[in-house]
Amino acid sequence: MKKLIAIGEALIDFAPSQLGKKIKEVESFSPKTGGAPANVCGAFTRLGGTSEMITQLGNDPFGDKILDDFRSHNIGCNYILRTDKANTSLAFVSLASDGNREFSFYRNPGADMLLSEDEIQKEWFQDCGVLHFCSVSLGDFPMKEAHKKAILSAKEQGALISFDPNIRLALWKSPEDLKAAILEFLPYADILKISDEELAFITGETDIEKAKDMLLSHSRLLIYTTGSSGAQAYTKTISCQAEGKKVSAIDTTGAGDGFIGSFLYQLCASEKEIEALSAKELQEYLKFSNTFCALSVQKHGAIDSYPTKEEVLQFLKK
Repeated sequence: MKKLIAIGEALIDFAPSQLGKKIKEVESFSPKTGGAPANVCGAFTRLGGTSEMITQLGNDPFGDKILDDFRSHNIGCNYILRTDKANTSLAFVSLASDGNREFSFYRNPGADMLLSEDEIQKEWFQDCGVLHFCSVSLGDFPMKEAHKKAILSAKEQGALISFDPNIRLALWKSPEDLKAAILEFLPYADILKISDEELAFITGETDIEKAKDMLLSHSRLLIYTTGSSGAQAYTKTISCQAEGKKVSAIDTTGAGDGFIGSFLYQLCASEKEIEALSAKELQEYLKFSNTFCALSVQKHGAIDSYPTKEEVLQFLKK
C-alpha cells in the first residue's frame, strides 16, 4: 500500500474551554495540533496507512509541539522544514452549541506560507499513492508555487491528486480571490471533495446534480458531503450515495478532513484505478467514512478524536 502525502498548513488550533460563545467571550483555550492537510494525514495513519506531511514550521515552541504530536500519531515528518523568518501559524476557534465553528487566524505570514517551490524534492513522491491538498495555502505567497511543483512531481510518479477546497474567507482579501484560486487548481485534481456549504460558492449552484458535470469535467471522482445527511460519489459513468449516521455532535473540527482521509485510505488499500471501482464499492467507502466522522464528532479535537479501523468496523456491525 502506497503512502499518502499532504501539503499545506500545519498549525495550532486553540480550542475553546466553553461551547456556545464567540471567540471574544471565551475565557480560555487549549492548544491542539491541526490544519486540514495535517488532519487528513492523521486520519489516514490512524487507520493503518503511512503518511507524510509537507509543510514548514517556525523555530518556536508551537512548531516543536506539532512535531511531537505528529510523531505520537505516526505522521511522517521527513518533509517538514523549519524557519526563523516567521512563526508557526495559529488559529483560535469557537464552537457553537451545535458544534459549528468561528475562526480567527494568526498567520500574516505564518511559517508554512513561506515554503518555496525550490524546497520541494521530486524524489519525495516515488512511493506516493495520493497527494492531497486544500485551499488555505493557495494564496499569493511562496507556498502556492510549492503546491504546483509538488502536484506536478506527484503526477509524474503516477500518484493521484486529491483536492478539498476548504472555504476560509477570513484568510483571503476577498471571496473572489479565493474562488479564483480554487478554480485555478481544480484541473489538477483527480479526486475532488466538496461539501454542501462549498458547492454554491464554487459553482454558483445549490443542486449537486446541476453542478456535477462541470466539476467532473476536471476530476475523475467527485465526492459530495452533506454532514449528518450523508455523502454522494460520482464518476463519469456511475454514482452512489450513503446515508449519514445521526449522532450528537460535540465538536465538528476536522470532520471533513477525517472523511476524505478515511476515504483515501480505503482507495489506496484497494489499489484499484478509480474507473475500475463499482458503485457498490464506492458506496461502502462512503459508509465507512460517514461512520468515521460520526465517531469523530462525538469527541473534542481533530486528530485526537479519530477512531481506529477496528472501532469503525465495530460500529458498522451494530
